[in-house]
Amino acid sequence: MSRGGAASPADGDTGPDGGVDVDVVVIGSGFGGSVAALRAAEKGYRVLVLEAGRRFEDADFARTSWDLRRFLWAPRLGCYGVQRIHRLPDVVVLAGAGVGGGSLNYANTLYRPPRAFYDDPQWRDLADWEGELAPHYDTASRMLGVVTNRCDGPVERAMQGAAEDLGVGETFRRTPVGVYFGRPGETVDDPYFGGAGPRRTGCTECGNCMVGCRVGAKNTLVKNYLALAEGLGVEIRPMRTVTRLGVVPGTEGPDGEGAIYRVLHERTGPVGGRDRRVVTAARVVVAAGTWGTQTLLHAMRDVGELPRLSQRLGSLTRTNSEALVGAMTEHAPAGVDLTRGVAITTSFNVDADTHVENCRYGKGSNAMGLLATIGVPGGTGRPRWREFLAMVARDPEPLRRMLPTTRRWSERIVVGLVMQSRDNSLRVSGRRRFGRPGLTSAQGHGEPNPTYLPQGQAAMEALAARLAAATGQYTVAGGSWPEVLDVPMTAHFLGGAPIGGSPATGVLDRYQRVWGHPGVSVLDGSAVSANLGVNPSLTITAQAERAMAFWPARGDADARPRQVELLGEREPAGV
Repeated sequence: MSRGGAASPADGDTGPDGGVDVDVVVIGSGFGGSVAALRAAEKGYRVLVLEAGRRFEDADFARTSWDLRRFLWAPRLGCYGVQRIHRLPDVVVLAGAGVGGGSLNYANTLYRPPRAFYDDPQWRDLADWEGELAPHYDTASRMLGVVTNRCDGPVERAMQGAAEDLGVGETFRRTPVGVYFGRPGETVDDPYFGGAGPRRTGCTECGNCMVGCRVGAKNTLVKNYLALAEGLGVEIRPMRTVTRLGVVPGTEGPDGEGAIYRVLHERTGPVGGRDRRVVTAARVVVAAGTWGTQTLLHAMRDVGELPRLSQRLGSLTRTNSEALVGAMTEHAPAGVDLTRGVAITTSFNVDADTHVENCRYGKGSNAMGLLATIGVPGGTGRPRWREFLAMVARDPEPLRRMLPTTRRWSERIVVGLVMQSRDNSLRVSGRRRFGRPGLTSAQGHGEPNPTYLPQGQAAMEALAARLAAATGQYTVAGGSWPEVLDVPMTAHFLGGAPIGGSPATGVLDRYQRVWGHPGVSVLDGSAVSANLGVNPSLTITAQAERAMAFWPARGDADARPRQVELLGEREPAGV
């Protein structure tokens, strides 16, 4: 039985409607998948959600990031936590895992994007995106409980001072966040959905949002969309990894309409192929996060399971033009608590394209300090590792005084998250490694994906100066070891399944159906078709809300145009 009380479909059994086990299979339970599950259930569909990660109750999250089995996602090492780390030639990717996807370890930050996002040439001519998405941003904000951050302290004052020192003080603002503040530590009945959601506990400002909220204050998807979906009978199966997605032979028309899909899934673990099962459905929503969705779709096109997939798959993969930097004090300052607050509390704009936020981890969560080092300028024409060695040779004092970086790291660091809305991208393609499908990358359309953001360096130097004044500590601008090797880090891996006017220009149509396989929709970060320059979670949710709003109720006619009608006479659907 599911948590909502509906009977579980028997894998492989023939259902009473159209010979399928369920109406809709949703692959993944992050921001897009959770929207799909709830809205499809509200429209009367029988929905099964398959999630590769585990289910976490509040008390199941790691107390600190050193509890690697609960924090880090590495099944081969027996770690089934919330933090994924992936490596491509051109970027290191941080992502989420578990029932609730990225909401479990994201920083609660829910911005609407600037105008440049809607005006990107990839999709601007297909719809009035700003106008069409506006009501869905409103819905997403209500569902995710967006409020203005109320935390204030030395970090927030240092951020405001840094913005003023850079001459952009008017852009400083407190972040919109998905947090139940209430009274710290006080548990109350559901304050959001008239009692239909779970009980909630007021935020204690412990700073460990990105390790997993043990308090119950963070508005993760299990507190809203998924809780309501399960109340309508949606079944969520954790620890199930989808390995194949294809068409049941003989069920589709020449344009891909009318197909029945089969989804092969197995028990998540260090060894593949265990407890394999197949479930069939008339509709499939792929929402496995950009990494998981691209890995699955590339593999399925390559083996011929989804042969009509556009050759644009993997193009316009975005990193939000992002850098993870910071300002670090030599010692944990006495009387000044840098860990107090929610994960991200303030931001400012260095220029029209560059957005900077402060990030924090709670006391004891120092494992990410393994990635930290001093900031190294780039853009000199020489590899940054050479610049690093030259810096240390000229003056070893900054590095010596910061080491070891894991020593009370969270109490010494203000992490800087720098994002841009500039038009740069990667081209991601599939590859097999150790017999398993994976991904690789190369530079793509637009400007080269940046490995160094001078605006971020300037912001961190200004922040370091303000922190030094506030704490009385020796303070330096920091960076990460991957960036020393000219490999940027991103927590916002996006795109690769762009929305386009045809299979020649995109992977998805404007309703987020896969070109050539209209029974498959993609509703996660891979459908974000331009760099946002801000945190993407609200946009992923709003795009998914818009796409699901077009779905017909179960049994009703589909008012969306068929893909051949969208194409007209320009080209066949199977390009």
